[in-house]
Amino acid sequence: MPTVDEIKNAITDREKDLQRIFDSEKIIPRQIFPDAKAKVSKSAALVITGPRRCGKSILAYALSREKTSAYVNFDDERLSLPAAELNKVLEAAYSLKGNVDRLIFDEIQNITGWEKFVSRLIGSKEVILTGSNANLLSKELATHLTGRHIDLTLLPFSFREYLASKEEKVDVHHTLQVALLKNHFAQYLESGGFPLTSTLGATFLVETYRDILERDIIQRYRIRHPAALKEMAKYLVSNAANEITFNKLKNIIQVKSPKTVKTYAGYLSDAYLLFFLDRFSYKLKEQTLAPKKTYCIDNGLVNAIGFRTSENRGRAMENLVAIELMRRKDRERFELYYWKDHAQHEVDFLLKKETLVTQLIQVTDASTKNDLREREIKGLLKASQELNCDDLLVLTREFEAEEQSGGKNIRYRPIWKWLLETEPDVADKPSPV
Repeated sequence: MPTVDEIKNAITDREKDLQRIFDSEKIIPRQIFPDAKAKVSKSAALVITGPRRCGKSILAYALSREKTSAYVNFDDERLSLPAAELNKVLEAAYSLKGNVDRLIFDEIQNITGWEKFVSRLIGSKEVILTGSNANLLSKELATHLTGRHIDLTLLPFSFREYLASKEEKVDVHHTLQVALLKNHFAQYLESGGFPLTSTLGATFLVETYRDILERDIIQRYRIRHPAALKEMAKYLVSNAANEITFNKLKNIIQVKSPKTVKTYAGYLSDAYLLFFLDRFSYKLKEQTLAPKKTYCIDNGLVNAIGFRTSENRGRAMENLVAIELMRRKDRERFELYYWKDHAQHEVDFLLKKETLVTQLIQVTDASTKNDLREREIKGLLKASQELNCDDLLVLTREFEAEEQSGGKNIRYRPIWKWLLETEPDVADKPSPV
């Protein structure tokens, strides 16, 4: 059991490490920083979740610099203690910092039973929590912090954040700059957006993938058949942007029950390795029974871990669009699905607000109009007619136009340009220090 002095050492060491990073490296302003800053209050805990190593600790430490704060990272093995001993952490923080306004607990889900401790602090302190497991946080929050927490999700770098990390300006009207942006997009499509990938490469991605499986799933949930879970994870990462059924996965990884597969899928989703989209239907039963589409949280992970095929670029483009839509869905308050009818007409993404389908998005690896496949446009038009939606968007590799087809107006936009149009500008803002 750590003493108060040992806890003080752990807090101080981690803060010094983060301070060195802030002093020696370029800190990229994250899109959610202003939103996170605005939502910190004494009346509710701010909960920031997201995959391992996507920048949550840096974001949390940046928020700690806004006020007199104490920052505690529970990923430190020296802070392995039962919830009943968490007052020692508070005592250590007060001893180091005095009567602070803000308490930041990084990777708090590592402490079983943490929620009662945090619940006691809300109302007297501003509390910020981070974690790499959505389910473990949400269960405790629902039980003990109902109505007293605000959730935000941090994902790996968006394209604009990625450009900021490369110190690249965004100018879509300058020919040379456009060429540079396209080159960066090609790299981003391949390597993904984890902040450390550009310096540590594929080794970092492999280690991150392994830690997600081993630490966030296998050890935490005491998985009895880890080989089956690992096989399933690799299969799903390799098949990002494809439809899957739990029954088919059961046969592939040779487990007895689809229920086990569904449970594993939940673990992979809660750990922010994968996410799944339902097929849209106005009938809930049809939606539940239909195959789901699986996506990986980062294209770099797909390329470092997955089994690669000749279809990779088109799938990578669709996966990238899925990640961006997941980044935007809470901010813009829409539900996200894919659509497919009995004749196999398909649309990659369907956006719904309240009772209305508001946008249909198709993704294609097309550089020219001649590269467009008839079935992609036919699926878009069929869905438009059936769902009474006129906002039709096709995201392409290069082709850009606005045309009439089947009595409908369709916009064609290169993905790289769409990403920059839909993301808040962060490249020219000062670092949050």
